[in-house]
Amino acid sequence: MKKESPTGQPNFVVVLTDDQGRWAMPQRMPELHMPNLAKLSEESLELDQFFCTSPVCSPSRASLLTGRMPSAHGVHDWLVGERHPDAKPDLYLEGQSTTPEVLAEAGYECMMSGKWHVGHSQWPAPGFEKWYAHRFGGSPYFNAPMWQDGQPIEQEGYLTHAITKNGLSFLRSRDTTRPFYLQVNYTAPHSPWVNNHPAEYLEKYDGSDFPSVPREARHPWSHEQREYDAAFVDPVSHLAGYCASLTAVDEGLGQLRAELEKQGVWDSTVVLFTSDNGFSCGHHGIWGKGNATLPLNFWDNSVRVPAVARLPGGASGVADNLLSAAGWHATVCELAGVERPGDQWGIGDSFAGLLRGEPQESAENVVVLAEYGQGRMITDGRWKLVLRSEGPCELYDQFNDPNELDNVFDARPSRGIQTDLTAALGDWFAIHERPGMEAFHRSVKGYGQVHPVSRGRSDDEMYVQEPDEDLG
Repeated sequence: MKKESPTGQPNFVVVLTDDQGRWAMPQRMPELHMPNLAKLSEESLELDQFFCTSPVCSPSRASLLTGRMPSAHGVHDWLVGERHPDAKPDLYLEGQSTTPEVLAEAGYECMMSGKWHVGHSQWPAPGFEKWYAHRFGGSPYFNAPMWQDGQPIEQEGYLTHAITKNGLSFLRSRDTTRPFYLQVNYTAPHSPWVNNHPAEYLEKYDGSDFPSVPREARHPWSHEQREYDAAFVDPVSHLAGYCASLTAVDEGLGQLRAELEKQGVWDSTVVLFTSDNGFSCGHHGIWGKGNATLPLNFWDNSVRVPAVARLPGGASGVADNLLSAAGWHATVCELAGVERPGDQWGIGDSFAGLLRGEPQESAENVVVLAEYGQGRMITDGRWKLVLRSEGPCELYDQFNDPNELDNVFDARPSRGIQTDLTAALGDWFAIHERPGMEAFHRSVKGYGQVHPVSRGRSDDEMYVQEPDEDLG
């Protein structure tokens, strides 16, 4: 029996994976065992043109929570955190309104289980009452470093199971007089992949050579990194670990759904399944995401992420509308009937109407953007432009070149497109970047951010300038 929340507002469950490529979905990868996600996808609306704001974890997560681009919230690279000797327990989003803060003020009970990675995670971030958080951003899957009730622990057993268990514990102990917002932030399928996952999941991939995954020559921009180098040499065992980690996530998704159904609140709960950024497992000649290359890349596999949204009684099927993940903040507020605080730097337009199945007005000049350090990207759905303050620049015709192999930035017939998109990108950032927070001329290399922009450190102090295997 369906149970409405006492206020009549919907509940929310966000399942966020880490480094999941859009290609790594059961409808696109026949080898992948994710039956619960396949079932959810059939009942939901797949957002097929859903773009993260930055092709690396911390900036994109901050945008999902705030509705701002990195050049407004100030997180420009993955956060190294306390592993760096000079790091402080900084709260990078302090003073910036987030989804859980807005909902909590409206009476929602909010919980986060898993990977936070947008600031120090010892204590609940503003808005959250319940909290189970990874101490860093990545780690081995067994004996993972976590915060439990403010104390550092090594989590016994398999981390994916623990993240699911804590999410389920919240659902079973929550205040049933209030609507709830639950984020289940898995570290999967982030590396490490080999010797890190239970046999019960790995066995599902015995004998598979993963025919849907291309084996392409290593791209000249791909830089050396220990685990990625090993994956080029032995892709099958690394793909088996990558997929096994997602199968464990799928099991958790099924358990969360079963609990919501048992409580009678499945049909009053909005569910979003997505990833912080995309990923390539040999696609385009790289293993990794935006920081798998120098210069940092914006290929679709890095910035276009899987997204399945279920609104009870809402739309299903596949939508090809251009959408920014930063729009999730505004969408939740609209669906919850909560007024979103005014934000002159917010960029995310709500796509609640799309989820409800309402007719969408055709709009001209719709674009989505992403940024990472000295690079900025804009796409209108056909043409994708990447500008870098120190070059090289790129332009792709994705209708005729969906794999983004032919850079036509310098081609004479494309100069009009290049000029128009360059102007649109410049005009857009002129309005939406926050003075002092922008990164287009900062020395962001993809090796990590140590301090918030507000600390006023030099780039050499703020961003890691040389790769370090211990900090990756």
